[in-house]
Amino acid sequence: MTQAVALITPADRDWAARLESMRADELIGSAADRLEGKLVMSSSFGADSAVLLHLATRVLPRIKVIFVDTGYLFSETHAFMEALRRRLDLNIWAYRTRNDPAAYLAQAGEGAWTWRNDVERCCAANKNEPFERAMGELRPLGWLRGIRRQQSETRARVGVCDWSGRYNCWAISPIAAWTRKQVHDYLKEHDLPYHPLVEKGYTSIGCSPESCTRPITDGGDERGGRWAGTDKKECGLNI
Repeated sequence: MTQAVALITPADRDWAARLESMRADELIGSAADRLEGKLVMSSSFGADSAVLLHLATRVLPRIKVIFVDTGYLFSETHAFMEALRRRLDLNIWAYRTRNDPAAYLAQAGEGAWTWRNDVERCCAANKNEPFERAMGELRPLGWLRGIRRQQSETRARVGVCDWSGRYNCWAISPIAAWTRKQVHDYLKEHDLPYHPLVEKGYTSIGCSPESCTRPITDGGDERGGRWAGTDKKECGLNI
């Protein structure tokens, strides 16, 4: 990242702390005002991504939506993205892996399209690098992300507004405190869809090879089907 390091003042921290008690739409509006509209958002177009996309575009209709295409996404994810693009008139900025997907797995010695032996390296090359490239080019002052504390233990203590030293901007999570029920109720109230794979048991949806995303049936951790059989918990974008 080439962006200059920002000076975080006590007033900045007081503002960030006040966001914790705001409704999600108020929070986004406050961030848009304070950061002079220099906000982007990221979306994986995953299970319940329609919630934050709807909230954000009601406040900032043309907000830039960073979408990372790893080359391994489910076809249903691309279809879901296009459906939401049309419905919400989304301003999607797609960033793609620099690699040819099939060639990458072969060169990395993975040996099979449906399984990754080194998921950390694969995420770094095909997901993290495109996102870092996006943030370096767009240089936002704030980044809206859709993570929630209830999703997993690794997200349980995420702040509504944290400073991201990695991306040198505010990482803002408007629905961090929302429960799964609140998500469901919001989708129902606004007639918004879940990702089509949710009905097949996928509660968190990333890349399609089996080692990256599986359906879950035990009703536990929402991200329990991600990187199954490994110690990996996060892709690294949420820092």
